[in-house]
Amino acid sequence: MFKDKKLVCFDLDGTLIDSVGIWNQVDAALIQELSGIVVGLDQIQQLRDLQLKAFRHMPDPYLEYCGYLKDLYGFKPSKEEVKNRRYGISRHFLDHVIELKPQAELLIQALKQQGIQLALTTTTSLFNVQRYQDNNQKINQKISFDNDFAIILTRENVENIKPHPEVYLNALQHFEIEAKDCLIVEDSLIGVEAANNAGIDVVAIYDQYSAHEMDLIKAKADYFVEDFAGLIKLVN
Repeated sequence: MFKDKKLVCFDLDGTLIDSVGIWNQVDAALIQELSGIVVGLDQIQQLRDLQLKAFRHMPDPYLEYCGYLKDLYGFKPSKEEVKNRRYGISRHFLDHVIELKPQAELLIQALKQQGIQLALTTTTSLFNVQRYQDNNQKINQKISFDNDFAIILTRENVENIKPHPEVYLNALQHFEIEAKDCLIVEDSLIGVEAANNAGIDVVAIYDQYSAHEMDLIKAKADYFVEDFAGLIKLVN
């Protein structure tokens, strides 16, 4: 899997950090605060995944997603205000709740010791990445985004979010390497599809919040592992 690879690209949410369930809680709190409606967490995640995929060509898919929630649940504030409130609710979770997946930091160190370049390739915002680095001790005591990754590509660096391959094609261009020299680590169906669309090998790592798509993820990924411990064994 890692043989002859010059670059390994890591997705962030659901892959390196255990955050997908947190965003379900954030959206549930947002919906309840602005409408009084209580919505199940599984329903929220599937709705968010569908809408972000539908809005992927828009300049700000997350703003459009907040506009969708406004229309669906009858929020009074504008979609811009809804988005601001969403990130206001998220700050406690970003700073104090979200943590790395078990042994993620050990894989990062093992790959660096092998001389493999690492990239953080996510379509979350730079704001979130910086917040994890600056404020979240569960994360920043184990890894440094700035020091451990040769490049960080976020939502601000692309016009199209996953499953569009842009973020991965940008990584190849930055390092001036071919697709065969790269491996991508993803957890979600849209992430695996983005890797497929870029023509890059992808290993899918299990995440409980992608379980409803696991059959498709396994079918489309080149490799599948249950956890980072499995990947560490392959590096060593």
